Amino acid sequence: MSRGSRQHARPRCKARAGAAALAASLAAGGAGVELAGHWEGRIDTPGTPLHIQVNLERDGEGWRGTIDIPAQGAQGLPLSDIEVRDPEGDTTRVEFGISGVPGQPRFRGRLKDDAITGRFEQGGASIRFRLGREADGPRRPQAPEPPFPYSSEDVGFDSGAVRLAGTLTVPGGDGPFPAVLLISGSGPQDRDGTLFGHKPFHVLADYLSRAGIAVLRVDDPGTGASTPHPEPPTTRDFARDAGAGVDYLRSDPRMGAVGLIGHSEGGTVATMLTGSREDMAFVVLLAAGGVPGAELMRRQNERLFAALGLPTRQQRTRLELLDRLFAALTSDAAPAQVEAEVEAVVRGQFEAGGVPVARQPEDQVRRAVAQAMTPWMRYFLAYDPGSAFARTQVPVLALNGELDLQVDADQNLAAIEDALREAGHEDVATVRLPGLNHLFQTAGTGLPNEYGTIEETMSPRVLELIRDWILARTAP
Repeated sequence: MSRGSRQHARPRCKARAGAAALAASLAAGGAGVELAGHWEGRIDTPGTPLHIQVNLERDGEGWRGTIDIPAQGAQGLPLSDIEVRDPEGDTTRVEFGISGVPGQPRFRGRLKDDAITGRFEQGGASIRFRLGREADGPRRPQAPEPPFPYSSEDVGFDSGAVRLAGTLTVPGGDGPFPAVLLISGSGPQDRDGTLFGHKPFHVLADYLSRAGIAVLRVDDPGTGASTPHPEPPTTRDFARDAGAGVDYLRSDPRMGAVGLIGHSEGGTVATMLTGSREDMAFVVLLAAGGVPGAELMRRQNERLFAALGLPTRQQRTRLELLDRLFAALTSDAAPAQVEAEVEAVVRGQFEAGGVPVARQPEDQVRRAVAQAMTPWMRYFLAYDPGSAFARTQVPVLALNGELDLQVDADQNLAAIEDALREAGHEDVATVRLPGLNHLFQTAGTGLPNEYGTIEETMSPRVLELIRDWILARTAP
């Protein structure tokens, strides 16, 4: 759930440098096979092959191009040192690297019969790869397709100095319609929640609006058509932005009861609103936190380390370092003292990964320290959602997948239900869903590197559960 600041530090790779139009029909040397254009394929990594997309085009006497790695959230990464050698019979050697990626990744292959095959090398490893012209990646069968029995409207509204843009889907008919605002989780996301080739918020909005529920989904500040925050924001700032979205829905005479659906950190945002406003009708929490951020993230890392198969001693060392990091970031010590402790922890993490202090890249150390010190991180680690749950009076549906390694279902569902029950709340349902991951996909391991390989965007049973629960609480 690591965020950093949405527009000042981006924890996931979201490079947007798109390739230029690839209309040229250019031959690679004299082999008679076109190299320019779009290629798709895979690196045969152990366990799950890694899907990649490569775009190549002529650049004067040379070549340029980009690579997408959907499973890692990477788009438009520029290629470097592209070499296309003279043909050898019916094959042409093709080599290229990826700019700015550690381990000096390099593809070394041969172009023959409209396919590029060879070896991918990085950090001493050498793995087979293949690129072809045919689509090779996982399908997205739930992607909404027209005709749509509802209208889609581009909308905009202000949240202080931020201008937010989004899409409002409105069912056919006169209304009033129950309406929901979708609130995204950590990291910069567009209105569709685009991640690893999936568009979960588009899928969810389509499903609900077909059932008679209006849905507003919004580009995060600094993403898509929304403007950035003037200063590095925290979760509290995102709650203010979501409040502006609620105000927009309530100003529309076509809307009836207005509620919230928040995913991951978006669930924390949603509980902030329901705990501070009296005009909300319901809230759906998808993989939301129920404990302070430091507790949530410690459990997150504990489960991820175990799922990745790290040796027990290494797991223990890394968790001890995280405990030191979280203690420093949630302390009231002077900034210089906090920064010194954070740097010591970061260097310890490098050492735990096998990089001694003398060989640690200073630029990477400084970036890691800066990301840990962001206002968002310090706020998120210290924030306890329990007080907001204690003030929440609206119906609550909280869902978690049992394979969710980022927001542990047992830890957080129990905390949410306990806080609401202690406050005398009666209309609360917490559901632990077998076989589902953090994105509510039917999964095998729950590891993040699986998200992009799964064709399902969101489990149909989750979509149905959300729809039926909302309609049951908003029916006339």
